[in-house]
Amino acid sequence: MNLYLEKTAKEISKNREEVIDRLVQFALTDMLLFWGQNKELAARQEKIWGPILQWASYEVNTKFIKTTNLDVPSQEEKSAERLKMFIESLSDKELASFYVAALNMKSVLLAAALVKGHINAAQAFEAAYLEELWQAENWGVEAEAEKRRTEIRQELQDIEKFLKK
Repeated sequence: MNLYLEKTAKEISKNREEVIDRLVQFALTDMLLFWGQNKELAARQEKIWGPILQWASYEVNTKFIKTTNLDVPSQEEKSAERLKMFIESLSDKELASFYVAALNMKSVLLAAALVKGHINAAQAFEAAYLEELWQAENWGVEAEAEKRRTEIRQELQDIEKFLKK
């Protein structure tokens, strides 16, 4: 994985602006902005996602607006601009880690928290797969989904190690 991340960092350095623009657009549908309507699930999201959203709002200097339906929430006008500035401040190594983590977790905000050391790989995984894990607790584990989550958990640990190198 480290070799993959090193190669990704080199590729990203050649296409930084395009990668950053894609990540900013991806943030509009960040998983952390879509909350469940089930009270138990929402309570778990508040406990785990709430502090990450607060940190991200402070770190990026914007308020992220969440929703409980499938409509993409409208964000403050300056949000994308501020998020872009935050991502532009990352080194190529951080940006490569950020990019891979964001795709694995479907969350730019979780990727930011992981890359900046606000959360570790285990916390990032728990937050990213909170809803799937909650569903597995309530309705049972699906083997294929569990295998995929195990692979992603390992990738997030590899990203964390890569960042510490």
